[in-house]
Amino acid sequence: MSDKTENNVGTFIRKIFEKYSMIIILIVTLLIFQLLTDGILLRPVNVTNLILQNSHILVLAIGMLMVVLLGHVDLSVGSVMAFVGALSAMLMIQREISPWLVIPLCLIIGGVIGAWQGFWIAYVKIPAFIVTLSGLLLFRGLTQVLLGGMSIANYPSMFNFLSSGYLPNIGESELHMTSILIGTAVAILLAATMYMSRKKKKDNLIKVESMTSFITKLVVIVGTILAITYVFSQHNGFPFVMIVIAVLAAIYTFITNQTVMGRHIYATGGNYKSAELSGVKTKKVTFWVFVNMGVLAALAGMILAARLNAATPQAGSGIELDALSAVYFGGASTSGGIGTIVGALVGGLIIGVLNNGMSILGVGIDWQQAIRGLILLLAVVIDQYNKRKKG
Repeated sequence: MSDKTENNVGTFIRKIFEKYSMIIILIVTLLIFQLLTDGILLRPVNVTNLILQNSHILVLAIGMLMVVLLGHVDLSVGSVMAFVGALSAMLMIQREISPWLVIPLCLIIGGVIGAWQGFWIAYVKIPAFIVTLSGLLLFRGLTQVLLGGMSIANYPSMFNFLSSGYLPNIGESELHMTSILIGTAVAILLAATMYMSRKKKKDNLIKVESMTSFITKLVVIVGTILAITYVFSQHNGFPFVMIVIAVLAAIYTFITNQTVMGRHIYATGGNYKSAELSGVKTKKVTFWVFVNMGVLAALAGMILAARLNAATPQAGSGIELDALSAVYFGGASTSGGIGTIVGALVGGLIIGVLNNGMSILGVGIDWQQAIRGLILLLAVVIDQYNKRKKG
């Protein structure tokens, strides 16, 4: 093989790793723990549990990415989760109000909390670290007040469905046919969307990847979706909460990639002064991003409460660190302006696989926390290395 060919191959491999590094790391992590746990990790039951146990973190990661894109952090999300969970328990369990009324009310309250914090950050210019640290203490204290230091348990089964329910099956097959149909439809739709996007770019004389590279990527993505679908179809099918996360991911990917609001978020985080001089309403953007974070924190709080079937004073304690770890490990920049929804979700899955794999192996919670701390540091080191390399 000639030096030129070797250089081309090396360049191609390097570009692939730079573009899909988080996905490659996720796959490698899965394979390592699959071997270490003697195949337990990827059993259908455990894969389902992996999603259920980390669903609230994935929801938080979507909202946290938007905050980090602005160059901020939100340290209050765990306390907001606990507060909303406590409120939902008081309304649904103690007052016996229908979940159909309580769920939207709790989302609105989450938005109000986000608006409270967003006002001080966007318009009064108090650093987000200080405002959300205040929120962490404030809403944790209010949670204690609401619950009186006690847990409130036994939600209505309709509410528990949010976190532990599954889609109904079609027919009597051993496989979950509803999930297979949904997974196949998603794979076909995604393949068609990717093809049309490539064709549109080519028609507009925009440079696109080679057909061989495109087909390879398409086969890998479609194959992965179908493989995941098959695994879930062997045990009850797709959990309802997974559908919720998938819908959120699709909506926020569209917002960040295809809308004016998304471009304004990236511009504000990339260079605040330049964005302001360009006519971007930076204060308004910051305000609504924190409102959005409040709504998603409320949703995550209800998902966690539904999974535990109880509201507890310590719910969500330290969960903001998991959300930040997911976002940073998913490729977001600490200085803002860089990051994707898919990257944040992949980062969240990596954290979830590490936690689940270490638990199966019997690693103590103390060592798990130490390893997660090192992972967060590694993510920031990678971010700094990439920025210096580009610079």
